[in-house]
Amino acid sequence: MEQTVTPAPRISYRPLFSLPVIVSALGFFVDVYDLLIFSIVRVPSLQSFGFSEAEVSGAGTFILNCQQAGLLLGGILWGVLGDKRGRLSVLFGSIITYSLANIACGFVQDVNTYALLRFVAGLGLSGEIGAAMTLVAEILPKEIRGYGTSIVAGIGYLGAGAAYLTAEWFDWRTAFLTGGGMGLVLLLLRVSVFESKLFEQVRHQTHDRGNFWSLFTSSRRLIKYLRCVAVGIPTWFVVGILGTFGNEFGKALGIVETVRPGQCVMLIYMGFAAGDLLSGPFSQWLRSRRKAIGSLLIASALLSLVYLFGGIQTAGTLYGICLLLGFCTGYIALYLTTIAEQYGTNLRATATTSAPSVVRGTVILMTLSFQALKPSIGAVSTGLLLGVLCYGVALWSLSRMEDTYGRNMDYLEE
Repeated sequence: MEQTVTPAPRISYRPLFSLPVIVSALGFFVDVYDLLIFSIVRVPSLQSFGFSEAEVSGAGTFILNCQQAGLLLGGILWGVLGDKRGRLSVLFGSIITYSLANIACGFVQDVNTYALLRFVAGLGLSGEIGAAMTLVAEILPKEIRGYGTSIVAGIGYLGAGAAYLTAEWFDWRTAFLTGGGMGLVLLLLRVSVFESKLFEQVRHQTHDRGNFWSLFTSSRRLIKYLRCVAVGIPTWFVVGILGTFGNEFGKALGIVETVRPGQCVMLIYMGFAAGDLLSGPFSQWLRSRRKAIGSLLIASALLSLVYLFGGIQTAGTLYGICLLLGFCTGYIALYLTTIAEQYGTNLRATATTSAPSVVRGTVILMTLSFQALKPSIGAVSTGLLLGVLCYGVALWSLSRMEDTYGRNMDYLEE
């Protein structure tokens, strides 16, 4: 007697090209542009105020930390709003906030106003990627979820290249105005985007939604949240330390040519774009989020050592290492997908939006530590110390995280 074999259901990839995925990718493109534009124009913009090299370093750190503080606070506020009012409310509110702040940066005349506006921009910027990733993860079938979030991040990180080229072709004020203008134009596309059905199912339920403090009310949820934060820290070590202070590392390494930190940051993000496009499919092939992230983390840590101790002698070689570093640290889409899969619909946006913002907030501690330790032990040794801490905590936390590949997301967090 012949046994009939039921063929496996055919997977449709059409949802990957739906309007929410496309608009989320474009929104993240603008978000990355506006997030990085200060790091790219930091030196020329502060030099235009008549600052010396030492003053540029100090004032630049202060302004960057104000932006990161805004990212930290905004991530919590937008995350809560995303679970209480919906993912779309965050996508609209955040882009209006950071677009207007970036337009205002084009007219700034002093450091304190500059810092305040970057704080407001940070508030807005913190909502974009978490809400976009939550929306895309919820609307896509679990079989192609990793591909969708990779498309959003891969296209989004190209915004770094746009920011760098704009700053190269125009002055720094025009670069800010361009970013803000792109955000306002994108609002027109977002009018047609629909809300997540999973959120609509719980919108009118009495179940507690968007309670940020509930992430900490049980030891299980607290440990899970801290692990989610820790796994993302190396991404901002690479950007906030190795990239943003590339000019100072270049001098410490004895590179004769002037290393341009804006170019370092741009190349890191170009690497992010390529890495994120491939990391999602890599996790689908491995059938494991954790193995994919772990492999990339180890490669990134090794390249950080090459950056610091590889005997780099030219700016071109340093730029090449920055590009490779970005590629190997390009697991952000996979990282955010994992966070979204870790939490129920009533807390998903809160966790997915706030965790990366807390990661961005750690840049404050990193930059302050860098500035404090650099005079006594040097830039290279300080970079090594920070790197060991960042990668060590991330790898240890990842090894204890639950692998969420293929998880059904239609559930509530009790």
